[in-house]
Amino acid sequence: MSATPLRVGLVGYGLAGSVFHAPLIATTEGLALDTVVTSNPERQEQARAEHPDVRLAATPDELLARAADLDLVVLASPNKTHVPLATAALKAGLPVVVDKPIAGTAAEARELAALAEERGLLLSVFQNRRWDNDFLTLRRLLAEGELGDVWRFESRFERWRPQLKGGWRESGDPAEIGGLLYDLGSHLVDQALVLFGPVTQVYAESDVRRSGAETDDDTFIALTHAGGVRSHLYASATTAQLGPRFRVLGSKAGYVKYGLDPQEAALREGQRPDTAAAWGTEPESLWGRVGSGESPQTGGGRVEPTVPGDYPAYYAAVAKALLDGGPNPVTALEAASALDVLEAARRSARDQVAVKL
Repeated sequence: MSATPLRVGLVGYGLAGSVFHAPLIATTEGLALDTVVTSNPERQEQARAEHPDVRLAATPDELLARAADLDLVVLASPNKTHVPLATAALKAGLPVVVDKPIAGTAAEARELAALAEERGLLLSVFQNRRWDNDFLTLRRLLAEGELGDVWRFESRFERWRPQLKGGWRESGDPAEIGGLLYDLGSHLVDQALVLFGPVTQVYAESDVRRSGAETDDDTFIALTHAGGVRSHLYASATTAQLGPRFRVLGSKAGYVKYGLDPQEAALREGQRPDTAAAWGTEPESLWGRVGSGESPQTGGGRVEPTVPGDYPAYYAAVAKALLDGGPNPVTALEAASALDVLEAARRSARDQVAVKL
């Protein structure tokens, strides 16, 4: 890699920007966090405290006015801004990383992909949960044939948050692209597509459970993959008893895994991948189990050590793509395929029908 790190402008310093993107950028070889864009005085102070050398800008326009001083723009801003800001950055000649979902529709994602292709620029989507510990473990089990032919894939991002937190993520305004279907559902669907390939049919149930809620907070999606696997995906903020993160059933064995990857909690606590001991590892008490005919909750099956999670691998791949011509870790066209599924799920839930793709 080049001795001079690539200068990164980060738009947004809320949860996504401050907890995920900034720490990962700042600790990736070949990247340097140059500028943070936020108009919020408290977040400006936070950015200065956490990254003393960073420059500040109040608006994306202010950042793009000096595009020549930057090598990459990262968008950790509200969902509704992703398409216009990515378009502006690409037209300014800058590669772009966009937090998920890249857009509100698959058509918009494909338009962005075409613009990036036309300009010869990297456009990548931050699907960090491809580097979750449980997902990496499952990929290894599948590659080694431990489960045989997979018949059913159950995946859950469930929470117990009976009180609303407020903000654009819980807004019912369609322009905000809020709700769990597009938030946690973006991860669930992306993982299912990476593991088991294209989808031919989508069925969904989407509900608004909490008092005062404006958009979906309890959603189920059933996917039929072209290869025959059925994926059952759950995204909920109203789950009083949490189910397993993964339950994967195959012709030889199943894999059951409880608990969330520890990397988000570590980042929220201020830990950093370059200084934390054993980054991405979890206690043995959270390891999953592989077996057949037993109940993992009563100790059935063998304990399966969990592969350490590796969010730093995403930005390492981005740096390699820009500096050495390596592959884009998550393409806009992959994100568009996930949005095809999410749009079908929204239609299915609204019309109470299964949607063919």
